[in-house]
Amino acid sequence: MTQKRVLVADDLAPMLAAVEALLQNSFHVIGLVSDGSAALDGILKFEPDLAVLDISMPGMSGLAVARELKSLASKTKIVFLTVQEDSSIIAACLAAGALGFVVKALMDSDLIPAMNEALAGRVFVSRLSNS
Repeated sequence: MTQKRVLVADDLAPMLAAVEALLQNSFHVIGLVSDGSAALDGILKFEPDLAVLDISMPGMSGLAVARELKSLASKTKIVFLTVQEDSSIIAACLAAGALGFVVKALMDSDLIPAMNEALAGRVFVSRLSNS
């Protein structure tokens, strides 16, 4: 089985490196970008199976990227990877078309399952620490 192609966007280089290391055996990481505009450009150009987006990034937020992809009827599935733990943010992410919402603190246990669920068309949301 060929590995699914993924683009990862986060404004912190150590986080990009950590996500790439986590995914290297399960997915083909086709791009690591540090802002929303680069994420949108990369997704539109390379049409990965999946995009892992941070919410807070310079220029264009991950949420804005997701909304734009939804308006363009992109087939790329979206999973958010964020420090945000707010139910209204989760609702906004899902409304923007995302299928996954992973809290960075739970990345090691939740990111790959969330990505696999998204690829299957199902929603995955990390358990929040305040719930």
